[in-house]
Amino acid sequence: METYAVLGLGKFGFHVAKGLAQQGLSVIAVDLDEEHVRDINEYVQDAIILDSTDMRALREAGIGNVDVAVVSIGEHIEASILTVMALKELGVETVIAKAITVVHGQILSKLGAAKVIYPEMESAKKIVKKMVKNMHYETIDLSITMKIAKLTVPTFWVGTSILSPVFEMDYEVKPIAYKHQGIWHTSFENDDILEKGDIVVVLGNSAHIEALSKKV
Repeated sequence: METYAVLGLGKFGFHVAKGLAQQGLSVIAVDLDEEHVRDINEYVQDAIILDSTDMRALREAGIGNVDVAVVSIGEHIEASILTVMALKELGVETVIAKAITVVHGQILSKLGAAKVIYPEMESAKKIVKKMVKNMHYETIDLSITMKIAKLTVPTFWVGTSILSPVFEMDYEVKPIAYKHQGIWHTSFENDDILEKGDIVVVLGNSAHIEALSKKV
């Protein structure tokens, strides 16, 4: 099993560390702020208070032995750069680093970061993409693996019975409610036919809900 270290436990780093741990992965979380370390402690294998720019402290904490290190100290550019340098000198094979500007990212790449991510930029792009291309498709996470999607009935479902096997056979989702002429229905009959302008709510595995979003 791969081991991960997440260095910097602000909002982004906290959710990265928590998400990796929820996938069953071994995670060491690091921050200089005691409160940040305390907040993540219940989710990860190990949470440590230390200065991530201090190579000796990193070595003693076993950070040099992890397979992947995620540096999420984007707001403090000098600390971010020094942390990446320390990790590469310790021999960490894969370093993923958060950057806040393109120049910051270019520096991190030259220092050996295998991947540079720009959370704010990427988040904005996803939001814009949803707004422009998929204004009639909303999702809610029920768990790591299950989602609910609410969508305007696509053309390929118009004229289909809400109880048709096509939903589970072709799309692997299950309708749980639909809205017709302003009224929501949660119990169905065979002659409940979806019409243009109706809204349908479906339940499914996250991957199948994501696949459906690309078809509507």
